[in-house]
Parts: sequence; C-alpha cells; structure tokens
Amino acid sequence: MLKGFKEFLMRGNVIDLAVAVVIGAAFGALVTAVVEKIINPLISAVFNASSLDKALQVQIPTVSGGHATLAFGAVIAAAINFVIIAAVVYFAFVVPLLHLQRLRKTEEAEEVPAGPSEAELLTQIRDLLAVRTDWSAAGKHSAAE
Repeated sequence: MLKGFKEFLMRGNVIDLAVAVVIGAAFGALVTAVVEKIINPLISAVFNASSLDKALQVQIPTVSGGHATLAFGAVIAAAINFVIIAAVVYFAFVVPLLHLQRLRKTEEAEEVPAGPSEAELLTQIRDLLAVRTDWSAAGKHSAAE
C-alpha cells in the first residue's frame, strides 16, 4: 500500500502539477503586486476611482423586513480589475516572453545547417540503386561466361 502511494507521488504529472501550483501562486503574487502598487495608484490618480466599490448600491427589502444591498459598483470594479490584470499579464509578461521565444527560434534556425533537399536525397538514392543494379548485372554476366 505504501509502495503504491510512493509510486503515485513520484509520477511525473503529480510533480508537474505541484510545481505549477507553486509557480502559479508566486506569479499571482507578482501580478497582484504590479496591479496594486503600480496600476491601481495610477488609475486612482487619474480617475479618483477609489470609491467605485461603494458606488451604484441598491437596497432591496427582504422578507424578514431588513435590507439586502446589491453592489453593482463592486461588480464593475471587479470587471475593470480583471481587464487591468489581463492587460498587465499580457503586455508585461506574455509579449516579452513571446519575443524571447522568437529570438531563440531564430538563433536555433541559424545554427542548424540546412540538410539536403528531398529532391537531392531522392537523386542520391536513385544513383545508389543504379550503381547497385550495374554491379548485380555485371556479376550475372561474368558468372554466365
């Protein structure tokens, strides 16, 4: 039973998943820091949007006689925050990484020498078969004589 558990833990996909969770948490903290410490203060300075969570609140009566509050402003703020986070992730992380990948592929393509084309390979095969056929034909004629 312990052997099976050990095999389960040592499978590649379990380890990969654990690494992905840890890296995802660290990346999430990085994105949150960029958004909270750089992007949100810039937006607050330009639009004075610090009270958007408290805007557009509607109170509705409940069955028990109290009030329930619908916070449409908080939903709008969450949607704006999502768009901002997506933009930060795309422009600050995805675009530079894609650029680096393209540069790496270009460098690798330059390093790998071009091999013979398909037509050249077929020509070489044809020539080898022709030589081989000539040898076998020459062997038959000399054996018959």
